[in-house]
Amino acid sequence: MIVRVHFLPDDVTVDAEVGEALLDVADRAGVFIPTGCLMGSCHACTVELEDGEIIRACITALPPREELMINLSSDPTW
Repeated sequence: MIVRVHFLPDDVTVDAEVGEALLDVADRAGVFIPTGCLMGSCHACTVELEDGEIIRACITALPPREELMINLSSDPTW
């Protein structure tokens, strides 16, 4: 199943497969998501979904949805 992923505020959209790693999708789209530990404990890769849910991109795979909007926020310490 294909998921259309829309990254904000960059306004970049890319198609991806369900289960694909979110960091891989962002990388392919040319969108930078900062990372630290790559295990979810440092929270450097925290992003917000359109429904307000906060996730860590380094440990998240794309869910089975038609469309997913991701709000990126940058932490100047990363």
